[in-house]
Amino acid sequence: MAESFRGGQGPRVPIVPSTDPLGDPFLRTRLAVPVRPGTFLRRQRLLDHLDQALLTPLTLLNGAAGSGKTLLAADWAAGLRHPVAWLSVEAGDRHPEVFWAYVVQALRAAGALAADPAVIPADPPRVDGRLLATLAAELNDRDRPVVVVLDDCDRVTVPEIAEQLEFVLHHAGRWLHLVLVTRTEPLLPLHRYRAAGELTEIRAAELAFTPEEAGALLELHGLSLPVPAVRALVDRTRGWAAGLRLSALAARENADPELYLKEFEAERSTIADFLLAEVLKGQTDETQDLLLRVSVLERFCPELANALTGRTDAEPLLVELHRANAFVEHLGRSWYRLHPLFGEILRAHLRMRLPGLEPELHRRAAQWLRRSGFLPETVAHGAAAGDWDAAAGALIDDLAIGRLLTGLPSDDLAQLFSPMAPGARSPEADLVRAARELARYDLDHGLASLRRAEEQLAGDAPDQAAAQLSCALLETVAARLTGCPPRAETAAEVADALRREVPPHLLDKHPELPALLLTHLGSVRLWAGRFEDARAALSAVAAAPEGASTAMPREESRAHLALLDYLNGWLGRAERKALAAVSEAEQCGLPQSSASGIGHLVLAAVAIDRHELDRAQALLDETAHLPAGACDPVPMAGRALATARLLLVRGRARAAVEASDAAVSGVVSSPWAASHEALVTSAAHLAEGRPDEAAEALRDVSGDQPACAVEAAAIQLAAGRPEAAIDLLDSVRTQGGTGPAVTVRAALVRAQAAAGAGDSAAAHRLVARALLDARRERLRRPFLDAGAWIRPFLATADLHELAAGWLAPGPPARGERSRPESAPAPLVPVELSGRERDVLERLSRMMSTEEIAADLYLSANTVKTHLKSVYRKLAVNRRGDAVRRARDLRLL
Repeated sequence: MAESFRGGQGPRVPIVPSTDPLGDPFLRTRLAVPVRPGTFLRRQRLLDHLDQALLTPLTLLNGAAGSGKTLLAADWAAGLRHPVAWLSVEAGDRHPEVFWAYVVQALRAAGALAADPAVIPADPPRVDGRLLATLAAELNDRDRPVVVVLDDCDRVTVPEIAEQLEFVLHHAGRWLHLVLVTRTEPLLPLHRYRAAGELTEIRAAELAFTPEEAGALLELHGLSLPVPAVRALVDRTRGWAAGLRLSALAARENADPELYLKEFEAERSTIADFLLAEVLKGQTDETQDLLLRVSVLERFCPELANALTGRTDAEPLLVELHRANAFVEHLGRSWYRLHPLFGEILRAHLRMRLPGLEPELHRRAAQWLRRSGFLPETVAHGAAAGDWDAAAGALIDDLAIGRLLTGLPSDDLAQLFSPMAPGARSPEADLVRAARELARYDLDHGLASLRRAEEQLAGDAPDQAAAQLSCALLETVAARLTGCPPRAETAAEVADALRREVPPHLLDKHPELPALLLTHLGSVRLWAGRFEDARAALSAVAAAPEGASTAMPREESRAHLALLDYLNGWLGRAERKALAAVSEAEQCGLPQSSASGIGHLVLAAVAIDRHELDRAQALLDETAHLPAGACDPVPMAGRALATARLLLVRGRARAAVEASDAAVSGVVSSPWAASHEALVTSAAHLAEGRPDEAAEALRDVSGDQPACAVEAAAIQLAAGRPEAAIDLLDSVRTQGGTGPAVTVRAALVRAQAAAGAGDSAAAHRLVARALLDARRERLRRPFLDAGAWIRPFLATADLHELAAGWLAPGPPARGERSRPESAPAPLVPVELSGRERDVLERLSRMMSTEEIAADLYLSANTVKTHLKSVYRKLAVNRRGDAVRRARDLRLL
């Protein structure tokens, strides 16, 4: 090959041909490192990873079209001190002579080959073993590394070229570092390099932009968005570089960029043009048809895809699509999903190319998924197909009716059925309607739907056991909301019989069903005053294994058990169980709309008995807008009576009577609710100077309700009827034992009666016993309600010592004001996590949410979450109250 020299001295400059071996001009642009645009974001974590390429002979940058791999490689190459030979591979390089001619050109341009072109010609007429061996030897003889970047390497589809490339790489020695930028797996034996630790890999997951990187990229485009908006965009694009850039460019032209990025239609954007041109149009007709049909699915496997296409070739097509990074993501175990944006665009394309087919595809998907046992997806596709009877049938047959009643935000079955058409009139559809309506406390419509379903199921067909069991569950819900114990007991008996007719695996699959049955049954029994029967049902649920599906019934059962303890006078037990119920509801993410609020009501009642009135009001306020408080008899009565008691303590007798009148009366009257309501009315009469009316209001209060009986006895005594008071105390029946709230009040009534009869010694002994029992629970209200007669006794040295520190306030510390409503720490400690204590301690230093977040290296939202939990555990709703309560409890 001819050579020329520029001048007589100086380096020789070889003359290289201007055409490749096929006679086409060499394209110098293919040898140039791509220029990064002004909005390019340097990602240091990826550059650091790419630096490992200098330690291994082979590096793979494998990602989908537009994933940013080429610009990443260009940014890295531009910063290297070593020679970089860059070649952008094209489809015409399928001829080995053309491919290697360009490789040699790239190496010469980088200064990585000897100057003499006679050794390795730039346009080899043929590629043989000698040429490749010479090239490998030349590279091996170098004294410093050379990096060869082959961009778009997926265009190398000729096995012969791949074998030649592997030969050169293997024999070039330690100085050659080959970087392959590709959409697909190259034909090289990667497994050998990987096993030897000689392969550096960066794949799609690592190429995806993080939320922080996406935020920085948007800022380069002139967009500054809130963190949640950026995270939402990253979720939708899966961090895909081209999707982020194209979205940013479009948003920049929009008047409201944040709203645009939240709501843009992918099929009407430049993203659609990119994906259709780069991904879809390059596929075969069969593959395009497959992609369009599976676009209606959230996830799919080959068998499901075949059900939608009517063919049997889905498996190899899906494997190849995933291997080619064609926006088909592998989820494991032969399941796949489409990239979200690609799926949106394909669905729009499906409606255009195959109009009217989408409902049929959903119907086929629902049929296959139902046979395969995938309930939520079956329902979703049945709903999308508009086949509500089939969707409801799948739900009922699976015995999953309880999932409409558990209140879990992650379970969207209720949402799926929200647009159910009125024309769906199968018994299963009516059962679903009834469950949704009863879960919203819509009693009238719920009962009407349930009646229609029961009428259609009256035939007792053998294959209707699941539907009949679903009816029994809904009957217990209706019985609870109407306060009808006989109806609940009948439904429970029917359910017990039907459970033997249902396949055991379905019962094992849905533990929420028996948990809900027992919870509703226990609530109705509690309403009826059958406390021990209620405790048996509720305890079985509370002790059940933990799980998301049973979180709501467990929380409800613990709250009801807390109420039972409170009604029996066990304040400490009630508080512990109520706190556990409230804590579980928060940890499981149960929405407030699904809660009855009984746990908060119990805590409020305990706070009243401890004379923590501000805390009680805050707890009552938290239940003010819960739907159960206007429909469910137990929380409805509990809230009315707790509110009335608080008003009585604050001297608002008339308002207390009005509040207690709000207590609901069910089909069956509740003895404890009626007795507590009578107590409020009687106390109001007494406060307004009408002792006879006060006594008359207590006519129906009996010893069957110990807590009510002792309070009634106190009112009778205050009304000047000591004999009636003692007779009432003597009639108290203590089934299962009563707690300090009962025994303390009873002892004080007897003490007052003894003092009135002139037996001061007996009165002194009884007051001492009451103080000992009350001190364990910090029970202050009975002593504050006792009146003037008790003061001389509390002033005696021994009784004053028993009252000191919890009932009788000690002298305030220097510089501290007395807080009459503050109470010492309860025996039951409030348990805060370490992080909650950190937040609380900084709260006491008057730090703002942002300052706490910065000090603890947390986000402001995380701090707010911890604050919410602290407020809940301390039963407060303001910062200052939280700090005061924490100091009272010695948490600070």
